[in-house]
Amino acid sequence: MFGESHDIHHDFPQYLDMINQLHDSDTDFKNIYREYHAINHEIDAIEQNVEPVADHYAEHLKKKRVLLKDQIYARLEASAA
Repeated sequence: MFGESHDIHHDFPQYLDMINQLHDSDTDFKNIYREYHAINHEIDAIEQNVEPVADHYAEHLKKKRVLLKDQIYARLEASAA
């Protein structure tokens, strides 16, 4: 949704320390995190009309963002267990 924050730290405040720890120690987590951040940044630019694109491309990015967020959450949950 336009104007809504999708930052991982905002969405998972209960995992702030774990996000930082995994980012520093787990290469796979770091790669997923970086890809999520890049896609999220691109979607923000699209929603602010800084970078106009076709609707189907924007929807593709949003679906990819959801998949990456699910992967991040799964890793956080597994590390918390």
